[in-house]
Amino acid sequence: MVTSNLTVFIVDDDPAVRDALGLLLGIRGYRTALFSCGEDFLQGWRPEWAGCLLIDIRMSGMDGLSLQRRLLELECMLPIIIITGHGDVALARQAFKAQASDFLEKPFDHDKLLAAIDEAFSREAHARGLLQRQAEGQALLRALTPREREVMHLVVTGQHNRDIAPALGISVRTVEVHKARLMDKLGVDNVADLVRISMLGTG
Repeated sequence: MVTSNLTVFIVDDDPAVRDALGLLLGIRGYRTALFSCGEDFLQGWRPEWAGCLLIDIRMSGMDGLSLQRRLLELECMLPIIIITGHGDVALARQAFKAQASDFLEKPFDHDKLLAAIDEAFSREAHARGLLQRQAEGQALLRALTPREREVMHLVVTGQHNRDIAPALGISVRTVEVHKARLMDKLGVDNVADLVRISMLGTG
């Protein structure tokens, strides 16, 4: 699933490993960016970068787990694949606890490496899709009037028009009008979709 807007960011202090990974992935059609240390990556990182990270766990200066934790603090969305020349169960557990996408040992099985990268790409696409839908939901909800928002909040908690009317001091017919308008603005035609979009708009 190589796509033009996704990059494999490789962070490894061993130039031979960096170059070998860059060559392998480049031949397979992946776009790559190489960094010799975690500090360099952090200095260059931008929130809009898309793809995944291959991070060596043992590096001089900032090690891979420290970089991983720092990126979590920065809310970096790039899935992280930890790579190591020294398989270590404790390190693997730490990496997964910090939300690593995968943990691979050198020398790499090329098929496993490519599968891990494609899985990471899928994870990132899913996460960005959720964020995009949430942003779209928030934009739609901002178009509602204060009264329409009041009606919506009561509808999604399961209240019927006859209950909403006295709660807001308006007639049942007025509730029906507000409900029809807000559902039209949100592009939904049933309560289930209304609940879904109201949840996307929170956060």
